[in-house]
Amino acid sequence: MLVHICCSVDSHFFLQRLKEDFPDEKLVGYFYDPNIHPYSEYRLRLMDVQRSCDILGIELIEGPYDFKAWMAAVKGLEYEPEKGARCEVCFDRRFEMSAKKAQQIGEKKMTTTLLVSPKKSQEQLKRTGEKLAKDCGVEFVYVDYRTGGGTQRQQEEAKRARLYRQDYCGCMFGLAIQRDQQNMLADELFSPLSGDTLPGSIEERLALYEKRLALEESGRDYKIVRQKFLNYRLKFGWVKVKKEVVPSFVLAYSVMKRHYTNGKVEMKINELHCFNREEIRFLDLEAFNSLMQYDYPSVKSIIFNPPTVEEQLQLRQKIGLGLWDLSPIIVLEHVPQTKMEIFIDAEQYRDVREILVPL
Repeated sequence: MLVHICCSVDSHFFLQRLKEDFPDEKLVGYFYDPNIHPYSEYRLRLMDVQRSCDILGIELIEGPYDFKAWMAAVKGLEYEPEKGARCEVCFDRRFEMSAKKAQQIGEKKMTTTLLVSPKKSQEQLKRTGEKLAKDCGVEFVYVDYRTGGGTQRQQEEAKRARLYRQDYCGCMFGLAIQRDQQNMLADELFSPLSGDTLPGSIEERLALYEKRLALEESGRDYKIVRQKFLNYRLKFGWVKVKKEVVPSFVLAYSVMKRHYTNGKVEMKINELHCFNREEIRFLDLEAFNSLMQYDYPSVKSIIFNPPTVEEQLQLRQKIGLGLWDLSPIIVLEHVPQTKMEIFIDAEQYRDVREILVPL
C-alpha cells in the first residue's frame, strides 16, 4: 500500500495504526507536498518524516517539489479559506501524483495521512481520493483514526517521539490567512537578501533539527526546550540624500514610530552622528569597521554579507546604547550634513523559539 505523507506528526501515528490494521500489507511512504512553502520548511518536514519512517522501518519515496506547477494550479484561489476550493485543488494534485506513483511501482492500494489531520475535511479527502485513485486503477483506502480519542493519542505519540510540530498547514496562502487571524506577523515568509538565518526563523529550526539528528546518530541524548524572546523583522527601509537613495545598512532592532521622517544630523558624539528626529543614529563605514573589527569595502557588501544579529546587538552595547535599545542605527558610506529622508518599516514582537540542549 502506498501511503501519501504530509508531515511526521500525522504520519507517525497513522503508519503505526496502518501496520496494526493491515499486517499483511507492505507500506511504502510517499512524500509529495509541493504546496509547502518556503523550501526550508519543506526540507524540515521531509527530514522529520524520514526520521519517523526510519524508526518505523518503512521505506520512503520523495516526490518532486514542483512548486511552480502547484502555484499555477491554485491561481485565483489564494484567498480561499482552509477546507475550501484551494485545498480541493491541492488534494487533487497530491492524490493524482500519489495514485500514479502507486501504479508505477505496482501497488494496488493507496491512502493518505491527511485523513488523520484535524484541520482537514475527511469527506473532502475521501471523495477526492476515491475519484483519482479509480482513474489510475488503484483502490483508495479510507480509514478514520481521528475519532474515539485518536487525535489525542496522535498528539501524545508525536510528543513521545519528539517529532517536529509545525504550526501551519503548509502553503503560503493558508499561512498568511492564519497569521492575519492571529494578528501575528507571517515571519516565515521573510527571506533576507543576505540569505542569513534570522532569529526564530524556519532556517534556524532546520539547523536545530539537523543537529538533533547528529546527536541521535552519535547516541547522545538531548532536550528541546522553548524560549520566549523579543524578535525583529525589517520589512523595508531606505535613506535618501537630495532625493536619491544611497546605500544604507539598518541594524537589527531599529524601529521608527512613524516609518518616515526627514531632517539633519545635529551633533556627533564619539562615532555616532545623531539625527534631530526619531532618535536615529548614523555610523559611517570607517567607524562601523573599526567597532566591528571587520574590513567591509562598502555598505553594499554589508547588506549582502551582514554580521549576525547577535553581533549587531553587541555593537549597540559597544556604542553605549545598551542591549535593549531600539533606536534606529544606520550605516552609510559617509554621513552627510545635508538634509536626509529616512524610511524604516520594521516590527519588534514577542516570539517563541526552540533551543536544543545536549545532555
